[in-house]
Amino acid sequence: MSDRMMQTVLRWKSTAIEAMERRADDRGQTAVEYLGIIAVVVAIVLAITGTDIGQSILDKITQQIDKVGNGS
Repeated sequence: MSDRMMQTVLRWKSTAIEAMERRADDRGQTAVEYLGIIAVVVAIVLAITGTDIGQSILDKITQQIDKVGNGS
């Protein structure tokens, strides 16, 4: 194999390895993003259950269910 061809193969190999490493990092980032979404949802649920807003929402939902159940 000529030197020029060998250099081309080595550059391609290096580029391919870098691309694979970047994709591996993306998977980790996606997991962190999902964890962030879960943290936001948990914060919202805690905020709703820890305030009067949560009880107000529950009361309104219960009233609507009672209306449907009673045929009103």
